[in-house]
Amino acid sequence: MLGIVVSHADAASTHIGEHLRSLRDWDTHVDNTRPDTEGGGTVYRTDSVELREFEPLHLDIENVAAAFDDPDLLVFASKHAGETDELLTAHHTGNFGVAEYGGEDGQFARACPGAHTAVVSALQRHAPPDYEVGMECTHHGPTDVGVPSMFVEVGSAEPQWEDPDAAEAAARAILDLADEPADKPRENGTRRHLLGVGGGHYAPRFERVVRETDWAVGHIAANWSLDALAEWADSEEERDAVLERAFRASAADYALMEGERPDLQAAIESLGYRVVSETFVQETTGVDLSLVEALEAAVGPVDDGLRFGALSSGHDGEWTVLDLPDELIADVRGVDSEALRETIEGQSIAYVTEQNGTVFTGPVVCPAGTDLQAVVDPLVAILERRFDSVEWAADELVARETAFDPDLARTAGIPEGPKFGKLASGESVEIDGEEIEPERFQRERIRRYTL
Repeated sequence: MLGIVVSHADAASTHIGEHLRSLRDWDTHVDNTRPDTEGGGTVYRTDSVELREFEPLHLDIENVAAAFDDPDLLVFASKHAGETDELLTAHHTGNFGVAEYGGEDGQFARACPGAHTAVVSALQRHAPPDYEVGMECTHHGPTDVGVPSMFVEVGSAEPQWEDPDAAEAAARAILDLADEPADKPRENGTRRHLLGVGGGHYAPRFERVVRETDWAVGHIAANWSLDALAEWADSEEERDAVLERAFRASAADYALMEGERPDLQAAIESLGYRVVSETFVQETTGVDLSLVEALEAAVGPVDDGLRFGALSSGHDGEWTVLDLPDELIADVRGVDSEALRETIEGQSIAYVTEQNGTVFTGPVVCPAGTDLQAVVDPLVAILERRFDSVEWAADELVARETAFDPDLARTAGIPEGPKFGKLASGESVEIDGEEIEPERFQRERIRRYTL
């Protein structure tokens, strides 16, 4: 059940409420158990949505879930005030420090990271021309809601609050949440939720995560929020208690941090949570977190170069780690590094890289029982562009090429320079009236790779 809160004290909320009522065929009844000003009076319902109207501003309403019939998610239809022109936005509520605008000091409403991700996408679908869609950090009350909740807002001044197209867009986006769960599903005992740390009031990094990955973001402590926390908390213990509440209210075990904050990172990790990079978030998208955890433990962290291949999505079986010879990897890379990367990525669960994930170094993780030759044969095909022949011999790969040997040319008195270069490229040269064939200075080279 999705509960929707409309405030008569908020012009934008009132207009969003009008469009909400016009977009559905509602069943109505009168609730005489509560005052009209506190969600009683006429109540609007469908099978999965319940809309109630209140007189106070949203941020002054406490335990609003009690007014509804067992909701799983609450959305406050609201206005956004600021200097951001035409904007549709969504955010969670709480206070990292002093509660200046509703709620309690250092407390948080339960966030709804999964539904928040869904509503950002829905706002983008329904936004009128010229309206931007964004997300904000955690700010203002209420902090005692009763179920996962968020604000969905039209901004940023009176012309937008009165704009029927903006109100309709917000209403449609809210109704799109009727069947959306508040949270991402559990994986490996956790959820794909992040606590956001750092950055500005508007959160482009966390918005990018929501748009481009399958991770969701709960509460966000902007830079000013962290300043407020530092000013309010009398001790590290009190600071850590606020951080703990923010993680719990986000149903998150991970934090994504903007900027370098070693003391804060240490505090978060001491609480038992993990600070991850945006690279981690991007690279683990689509990969089960239990598989990520197992491979990081066995092979190495994502931030040290672990990357996931085409076979990682949905893989829940056993796997094996294959160590390919460094010389083989280097020689294949020398022929075509992009083809090497594509080949390994296409037939692996995971693999190890360096240079910010751009250069494959090995090892490679494949499903258990993978035939080594099946992995190596595509690399042989790349090597054959350079070598005259590449053959298997027992546990060895043997590559042969006939190539220019500069030492032979020097011994024969061939001067280094343009003619030296021509011989190296397979062309004949004339020296003292004699035609010199390149084959005279070629020698067979053999490369052996033990597998």
